[in-house]
Order: sequence, then C-alpha cells, then structure tokens
Amino acid sequence: MSAEDKVPAIRFLGFGDDISSIKLKEVVVSNTYGPRFNANDYDVNGNVKTIRGTDISLNGNILYNQVPIASLDTNFIKSHILEDGDLVMITTADCGLTGIFEEQNDKYICSAYAVKITLNKALAFPHYFKYFFQTTLAKNEVNKFIRKATVANLPASGILKITHRLPSRQEQEKIALFLTSLYKLIAQHQQKHDKLLNLKKALLEKVFPKQGVTEPEIRFKGFGGEWEENELHQVVDVRSGRDYKHLLIGDIPVFGTGGYMLSVNEALSYNEDAIGIGRKGTIDKPYVLKAPFWTVDTLFYAVPCTKNNLNFVYAIFQKINWRQKDESTGVPSLSKVAINHISVFTTGETEQTQIGNLFKQLDTLLTQHQAHLKKLHNIKQACLEKMFV
Repeated sequence: MSAEDKVPAIRFLGFGDDISSIKLKEVVVSNTYGPRFNANDYDVNGNVKTIRGTDISLNGNILYNQVPIASLDTNFIKSHILEDGDLVMITTADCGLTGIFEEQNDKYICSAYAVKITLNKALAFPHYFKYFFQTTLAKNEVNKFIRKATVANLPASGILKITHRLPSRQEQEKIALFLTSLYKLIAQHQQKHDKLLNLKKALLEKVFPKQGVTEPEIRFKGFGGEWEENELHQVVDVRSGRDYKHLLIGDIPVFGTGGYMLSVNEALSYNEDAIGIGRKGTIDKPYVLKAPFWTVDTLFYAVPCTKNNLNFVYAIFQKINWRQKDESTGVPSLSKVAINHISVFTTGETEQTQIGNLFKQLDTLLTQHQAHLKKLHNIKQACLEKMFV
C-alpha cells in the first residue's frame, strides 16, 4: 500500500498522520445476536421492542415508531437490551446494514437476524461506524465474510474480522459530526421537496372538478360558471413517434418513454412544445417536450388543440391514472383509442392559462429542489468514499 493509501483524500485540518489498520475486534467489547423467540410472542402490550432489518433505513436511522413489540421473559432478554451508542447490524438479506441505537424510553433488543455491537468508546466513536458501514469500502469488507445461500448470511465472527484503517477517536468524532450535519441538511431539503410535491398533488385534486361535479373545489378569483366535460381527443391530438435510426448525429433531442436518449440532425415536422406519454413500457410518466424534438415509436406526443393551454393540459395528464388504462397483460401499453376516450374537464382559455401557470411554477420549484438534492447526495457520496480509507 502506498503512502497515499494510508490517509483519506478528504481530511480535516490538524489531522495529518498515517492511519493504522485494525480488525474490528480490537475496538469491540461484545457482539451478540438478538434472541430467538416465537412469532406468537409479538404483543402490542409487550415489554420490549425488537429491531428488524426493515426497521433500519439505508441512511442508518432506526425507525423507532415502526419497531414491533414482543412480550418476553425479563431474564431471557436481560443481556440483549440495547444501550445508548450500541450498533445494530443486520446479518441477513441487507447484510452489514448498520444503525446506531440512541437511548429511548422503552426497552429495545435486536431481532434474531441482527447483531448488537458494543464498542470500546475510548477508542471508537459509534456514529463514525454508522457512516463507515455505508461506504463501498465497508461493503467490500462485509462481502468477504457473507455466507452465500438461499438467503445471504453474515456471521457475527466475520464481523470481528472486518479490516479498517481507523483514525484517532478525535478524528472519528469530527467526521461523524460533519456527516450528521450533512445528512440533516439533506433530510431538511427532502422534507421541503416532499411538502411541495404534496401541495401539488392536493391542488391537482382541488382545481379540477371531480367526476359528477362541474365546478372545482378551489378556483381563481374572478372565474365562475361550469366547466365542460370532454373526451381527451377533443382537447389534444395524440400523434405517434417514429424510428430515428436513419438520422445522423446532431443537436435535436430524441425522447423515449424514459426521457432523453440521444440527439439527431432532424426534428419532427411539428415544431411546437408538446406532451410525451408512453405507448409501451413506462406509460404513467408524462412530460413536456420542448420543440424541436423527435420521439421514438414507443412514445406518443400530444398536441393541444386550438385554445387549449399546454401547461393546463399537462396538469390534466398528471392527474390521469394512466395505469388504469393499461391494455396489456404483459408490458404496460396504451393505445390512441384508450387515450382519446378518457373523460376530462376543461374551462375557458384565460382560466386555463392561470391554472397552467400555477402548475408550471410548482414544477419549476420542484425541479430546482430535485437538482439541489442531487448535488447534496453527490457531496454525501463523495464524502463517504473520500473520508474513509
């Protein structure tokens, strides 16, 4: 191993020494499987909560509110009770998935398919290991000791053999606190994104009339009167995409059901924005196609009829349950006939513009949030790969 391999690529100021390699057993006080008990022992009025693999998120958070309760003999579980700072490592299916237990009002133990790991806290900062086990480095180490079977299994003895170049406890703490702050920032931005998405879903239900009702629950000021019920062919002209393989490489984007594919030297003869909706495969994710464009034969493009606003129609497309229109028993498929006969509500051109602009603004904000979240996740991944050796 070269000198460069002995230190992380990203490091806090003040820490410059090489990092020594250890086996995990050197910093572990104890590691024990959770106890086995009968499924009949689960009881909402029980005395202990039992953490399963499904109760730990990929970010290493224990989802305490969903952990099931069991009624078990106190002496039977005494040595298994989790203490603050214990690691909970899953040893089957998601082998190596690790959460860190933080003190709760109730008693908790690991399930029979998880290991309780108590660290020597003078040498090891528990939260550091929570993040370490999310790295590719750790996953590669874990894979060395997994027993391959119908269901993969990681033996507790194998956990102790995991090798890691462990920095000083002070540096461990710095790394863990930094990553905790970064994860919290990501969670905060995810919550903002989700709230905005839920607002959009709620508005889609309230600014369009429900079946059997000719007025929406929410309406812009100054607009009144009943909406008109139409079949979709009265609102848009659904057109078929075409094969692109005869075209040369260029700067015109080609779109399929999954989005952008490549760029060619010609566009379809229609030269205005439209709405893409899958004919085959992904049929439930419509999106706006910015002109000029080309679509493949598995992607329809819908052109709003005269006096119908594109953004308004796109909102209608997002409201439709396309899966209900699936005409195949295999790969999901839509036909023009099925699309054309979908019943929708429309209103006047001015009100359509107002509604379309509202949803366009919401979509712009959502796109911005998604781009920011992607950047934060990229930073997180870079830190996980470059702060550990």
